[in-house]
Amino acid sequence: MKTANSEILTEIATLTRTIEDNYPELQKYLDESRSTLPKGNFNKGELDTEELENYRNSLKNLISKYNN
Repeated sequence: MKTANSEILTEIATLTRTIEDNYPELQKYLDESRSTLPKGNFNKGELDTEELENYRNSLKNLISKYNN
């Protein structure tokens, strides 16, 4: 796995945990299965960096909008 993908996945996990711990009412908006499942060669477990970035950004936006 690319280092960039690993860093994005770590940030996604942190954001998801933040939502679970601090904003449980937002959990219904989490949609990990769509964005974090490998695309392409399933046997190699390749991840689409753009999809991961989009999902990470959607989590950040969700928290930001909720706090405003």
